[in-house]
Amino acid sequence: MENSRIVIDGTALTCAQVVRAAREDVTIAIAPDGAARAREAWRVAGEVSASQPVYGRTTGVGANRVVDVEWEDADAHGLRLLRSHAAGAGPLVAPEIVRAMLTIRLNQIAAGGSGVEPGVLQALADVLNLGLLPPVPVHGAIGTGDLTALASTALCLLGERAWLAEPDDVPERGPGYRLRSPDALAFISSNAATLGEAALAVADLREMLRASTVVAALSHFAVRGSEEPYAQAVQDACPHPGQQEVAAAMRALLAFDRPAPMRIQDPYGYRAFPQVHGPALEAGAYAGEVVTREINAAAENPLIDVAGRTAWHNGNFHTGYVGLALDSARAALFQTMALAAARLGTLAEPSFTGLYPFQGATEASSGIMILEYVAHSCLADVRRLATPAALGSAVLSRGVEEHAGFSTQSARATTDAVAAYRLGLGCELVAAARALRMQGRAPSGGPLRSAYDMASAVLDPHVEDRPLDTDIAAAADLLPGLARLHP
Repeated sequence: MENSRIVIDGTALTCAQVVRAAREDVTIAIAPDGAARAREAWRVAGEVSASQPVYGRTTGVGANRVVDVEWEDADAHGLRLLRSHAAGAGPLVAPEIVRAMLTIRLNQIAAGGSGVEPGVLQALADVLNLGLLPPVPVHGAIGTGDLTALASTALCLLGERAWLAEPDDVPERGPGYRLRSPDALAFISSNAATLGEAALAVADLREMLRASTVVAALSHFAVRGSEEPYAQAVQDACPHPGQQEVAAAMRALLAFDRPAPMRIQDPYGYRAFPQVHGPALEAGAYAGEVVTREINAAAENPLIDVAGRTAWHNGNFHTGYVGLALDSARAALFQTMALAAARLGTLAEPSFTGLYPFQGATEASSGIMILEYVAHSCLADVRRLATPAALGSAVLSRGVEEHAGFSTQSARATTDAVAAYRLGLGCELVAAARALRMQGRAPSGGPLRSAYDMASAVLDPHVEDRPLDTDIAAAADLLPGLARLHP
């Protein structure tokens, strides 16, 4: 089936396809155009290297760029480079991130800027299709090239290091491939691991933001909020695209019911929701655009220019755009999660719900009291992780590599922030669904009714004091489904 197959051509890979390749059972194939592009770049790389110095092919790397590699040492040079750089540390990254890395590196080589021998395309496709994984430790990159991760991958391709096989982690030798010495730097000169995690994190972040609108609408319905803040006239007066998108979604979600508002004006969690959530939508969309552009770019150094029959030494390896986009998205994520925590507070208040405090079974019951603590614990993590990774820098390799954007750390922080956000939003969903159930109310139709029905089907209906941890976990698991209900 076509939807179980992803064809890599070096120009049109999407974040959604990276997610599928990383998390689903799909077959990876190589488009003829991508293979031809890689083959021609390889030929040009060989021609150029024979006539002029090319970084990493005829020279050392980093501060050793001034050292020429003698022809009699050329075969050993690349292998030494791979062995010396396969030195990451810490626990291994998640298998899905490794699969995303392999998919993106395959696409980048098909873009035709690396000059790597084209046989590596099929080798990487075979690795993905066989379910093999190279061991990739979490520490080793700072946004200027995932050298440790890709050197480890190269050693696996050469048979020097064992693959990890899924699902039982039995060491495998996998498909054999002879990586040529001049191709060593060309293969590892990439941010594929950082971009792989970024693609997964951005996809998850945008999914959670869509789910947030549905959850906020359930809370709005439970507290009988005013729809005035979402009116088209209000949005036209301050027409930010994200803000308008959020307000339009809220109008669509609430369109089937028009309960009289209980207050002339609601707290910010409802009244300013479009103004706070809108920037998060825009930041997430921009991050997705940046990552998509990067995963289809020929961002190697040196860049093999087939048309110009030359090699360009350049700085496209620097992922400043990616790191800054992710930093911005996390800052916006914190802002919108703060509103989710605020709405949760209203759902514990009798003046908003018409129920006992904390939606308790009795006036003295604790009910959902603990959900606020959990949500604010999650919020604290999102706040901590929102610190911009780009504020750091580094001077490396005897001073010749004097800057780093730490996009790798930004991608990792985004993964963790989205995980915390998901749990905090799950707390709001538990409270909103429980309030409506205790009020004996439900949306009368549309996607909001579907959201309520989905929550009611899996969340425990009992309201006596009891542990709520399973409710939180079940609600968090529901969020991807609610995201699909976003108008």
